[in-house]
Amino acid sequence: MVETRLPRNPNPQEWLAKDHSLQYVADYKPFNFVDGEGVRCSLYVSGCLFNCPGCYNKAAQNFHYGQPYTQDLEDQIIEDLSQSYVQGLTLLGGEPFLNTQVCLKLVKRVRKEFGHEKDIWSWSGYTWEELMKESSDKLELLHYLDILVDGRFLLAKKDLTLQFRGSSNQRIIDVPQSLQTGKVVIWDKLVH
Repeated sequence: MVETRLPRNPNPQEWLAKDHSLQYVADYKPFNFVDGEGVRCSLYVSGCLFNCPGCYNKAAQNFHYGQPYTQDLEDQIIEDLSQSYVQGLTLLGGEPFLNTQVCLKLVKRVRKEFGHEKDIWSWSGYTWEELMKESSDKLELLHYLDILVDGRFLLAKKDLTLQFRGSSNQRIIDVPQSLQTGKVVIWDKLVH
């Protein structure tokens, strides 16, 4: 049977981190090569409401999944990021923009410790256009990112040949350029 159900589509500011996040982490994977460009330290937060059919990380949709985010974990991430061969941090999940309490705390520390020496990527089920109408915490998190892979995973548009994306509707967005120009600017290293 072919899955025909679509992901959920929230109204602007319908889903707020303060109402949903339990500040849990599904997983932390240091020194990986799959969650963005270069060697990355990837934090998978717990909880997502989009419920995309075919989600590759269904367990992380549960806000109770995993373990609470701790200062010890944050310290470990910062230590791992300090390695010269690590290019940056990646936030995924789950939904990072429904876990802004955890993600903002971490990205602020990354910027404090490393400035822009380390880049910050995030995946989100939210589109850029949706985030522009979202709550102040989501917009604040967006402003700390270098790259956003946006949009819900759509099974009908699944394409495993795509760079850093699961479905062809998703975009790899240069966040600083997009904020500066007021329109979506696609990452200049995108391989079609």
